[in-house]
Amino acid sequence: MIKLVYCLRKKEGISQEEFHRYWREEHAPLVTSVAHKSKCIKYIQSHTIDTPLNDLFVESRGLAEAYDGITECWWESEEALVNATKTEGGVKVFQAMLEDEKSFIDFSQSRVFMTKENLIFDEALNIPYDGSPK
Repeated sequence: MIKLVYCLRKKEGISQEEFHRYWREEHAPLVTSVAHKSKCIKYIQSHTIDTPLNDLFVESRGLAEAYDGITECWWESEEALVNATKTEGGVKVFQAMLEDEKSFIDFSQSRVFMTKENLIFDEALNIPYDGSPK
């Protein structure tokens, strides 16, 4: 399983409220409607919340300002994603996503990369941390 992580910054001139509303209420339904063609099997939006904790992390570590949110998309394999981009339907889907993203995401300030998860612990699933690599 592989995961795309997309750290988003909103376009200049768009309010935080409008960015989050559009991403959740307009973009998410688009992604959902074409998921079968993109072969994406899971999609999560994490919207940054306004909390003093953000400033504490930035100040204590000398970090850059928080992103406006993060998208996570999972595929069964790298091959599944690559193959989805090669079909006629897949090409149209990924182009439609790109066109929609242009309306609310500042690409020059956002980051995207592929990852492989390494579960260390998960209390909700009763998988404790035992100190050994997984």
